[in-house]
This record gives sequence, C-alpha cells and structure tokens, in this order.
Amino acid sequence: MGEILGEYVIENAILIGLITPNQKEERANEYLDELAFLAETAGAVPVKNFLQRLEYANSKTFVGTGKLEEIKAYIDENEVQLAILDDELSPIQLRNIERILDIKVLDRTNLILDIFAKRAQTAYAKTQVELAQYQYLLPRLTRLWTHLERQRGGIGMRGPGETQIETDRRIILGKISKLKEDLKAIDIQMSTQRRNRGKMVRVALVGYTNVGKSTLMNLLSKSDVFAENKLFATLDTTVRKVIIENLPFLLCDTVGFIRKLPHHLIESFKSTLDEVREADLLIHIVDISHPNFEEQIEIVNNTLREIDKTEKPTIVVFNKIDAFTYVKKAEDDLSPSKRENISLEELQQSWMAKMAENCIFISAKTKRNIEELKVMFYNKVKEIHIERFPYNDFLYQHYQSEE
Repeated sequence: MGEILGEYVIENAILIGLITPNQKEERANEYLDELAFLAETAGAVPVKNFLQRLEYANSKTFVGTGKLEEIKAYIDENEVQLAILDDELSPIQLRNIERILDIKVLDRTNLILDIFAKRAQTAYAKTQVELAQYQYLLPRLTRLWTHLERQRGGIGMRGPGETQIETDRRIILGKISKLKEDLKAIDIQMSTQRRNRGKMVRVALVGYTNVGKSTLMNLLSKSDVFAENKLFATLDTTVRKVIIENLPFLLCDTVGFIRKLPHHLIESFKSTLDEVREADLLIHIVDISHPNFEEQIEIVNNTLREIDKTEKPTIVVFNKIDAFTYVKKAEDDLSPSKRENISLEELQQSWMAKMAENCIFISAKTKRNIEELKVMFYNKVKEIHIERFPYNDFLYQHYQSEE
C-alpha cells in the first residue's frame, strides 16, 4: 500500500514510454521527465522508468507482452501501486495492461484530468473539468465493469453487467448534456462580463505550463495570483487592470498549455480560452532555461492556431534567464554545437535578430529587465489604443502638453 500523508495516499508510480522512429531515445527520456513532473504534481512518487523500442505502439498492450512481463516482475518485487503511460490509450489497451500488471493504470490524459480536478477551485473550473472527465470516461465504461467478470459465472450472467453499462452510459450522457448546458449559461455570463469591461485594450499571457506567467502577472499588476513551481498551478482565468504611465489595459493570465493537451480539455475550457481569442495582444512567456524551450514554443503556437485562426500581435518574453545554464565547448572540439553549448548571449542575438523589437529576455524572479518589459508593454498597448481611439489619443497628447 502507498504511504498515507494527511488525507492523501502517496502512491509509488512507474512510468512507461516508447522509443519509435518518430521519437528518439533522448526525446522519449525527456518526455518521461515531463510525465514524472505531472505525476509529482498529481501527488505520486515516480520510482522507475521503462522504455521500449518499437515501430509503433502495440494496439493491445501499448508495449510488447515481454516488456509487460518485465514490468510485472519489477512490480511484484517492489512497492508499486500505479503505472502511468505516456500517451492516451484505448479502452482495450488500458484493460489489457491493468489485467497483466494487476495495479491501477493511468494514461497521460487521465493523469492531466486528475491534476485539473485537483487544481480546480471555482465552480466554473470544476464544471469544466467534470465535463472533460465524463467525455473521457464514456468510451471506457466497459473497463470499469471488468470486476464483474470475476463475480459472474459465465452463461446467463452477462446480461446484468451489460445492462448496467447501458444504464451508466445513459446517466453519463445525461450528465454531459447537463454540464454543457451549465457551461453555456456561464459562457453567456462571462461573455457579458467581457463586454462590460468596455473597450480597454486586452493583453493575454500565454505559454507552456510552469513558465512563470502567474509570477509575471503578480509583478505587473501588483496582485496576488497563486504561483507555484507545479504544472497547471493556474486553471481559472485571472483578469487584472494594469496601469503603466497613465495608460490602463486589462491583463489576463490563462491556463498553461502542454504537449498532447487532451482535446476534451480544450473543448471544455472554451470560455477560459475565449480570453485568448478576444485579446488584442498576446504575451507568449517562454522558459529559456528549459532544454526544449523551442519545442514548447511550437506546441503553444500550434495550440493557439487551434483556438484562434487569426494572427494577433505577439511579444515573446523569454523568462528565467537567472536559471539559464550552458556547457562551453572546448576550443579543439570541432563537432557541431548542440543546444546545451549555446550561450544566453548567442540565443539573445539570434532571437532578437529574428523578432526585432517583439522579444525580450527577463527574470520575473529577480525582476531583471522588468522595467524594459513595461516600456515594451506601454508602446505596444499605446499603438493599439491610438488605432482604436484616434480622437481620444489627441486629447491625451493635449493633456500631456498642458502639464
């Protein structure tokens, strides 16, 4: 059994992933590191990683049966209560793996849903998560009823279980319909709230999870938004009025994106993501200290394209320069430079050359370059403000000259 800590049971977990022609060993290990961070955020303790090299995932057991036997032997010899697989699995895969390993099995999507359920604070966020959970659960109902097979004797006993599944399916479909109606009502309410904010310029903070959006939000708005070194620390959208040099605008913190973000979540968090759709300016926060920050940029950009097809002006803010490290190559080393051999100065030059005045390197933690960031915010927001209210800007300029 897992260790009991307060109200929670701390479960030891093994992590399982694949090396494929499209996912090399180094990348597979990095993905398991992220899965370990997700597991820790959910409250589990990762104790061992298992990787297998395959052309593609086994349609029945994800990894090969030989690998599952190796994993089963490890489980039998150690205190392990949970297996987590780094992909979304089919109901058949989940059922087969659970039957062989004889412990609780979660896939990546279920793990993320569990974290969202744990993090949800408001009634709105809880409703969004509940909808996503039911949508995930619906095609997997048969797996939940496999325990009945041990109780029934075969012929003549299959009906009740199947009848119960059909009953549960109707109940869940009813709950999904009700939750969608609830969210529709909340969407209308939130849409009204957004309209009531007037015509102020809206700025949305976006980025991969755990890149420092909430910390930056606190710095700029002088508010106290929850910030923690955990994935998905922020679920609910937070909107604050910010004033820089007498110029007011609305700053909004949004839920972090992640690789393979479940579509159920994107769908159920539609209203939260509407803040991104309705923003005039996007601030894309990037953790420059992360070894795969460029992949994270691409994942966020792809998710943004899913949410909103229109191009929006964007500032890329490279955060956590205080945590950036690199390994300097020896002078006689003529091999091509890798990501870990590139210095912060080289990255700054390359990205600033690429994005001109639309990127900046900061540390929200040490407040380095925050004043420069505020100037950048001011100039961009003012551009949008002038375009929207040319007459208002004339009065503003006149007022400034009178002073």
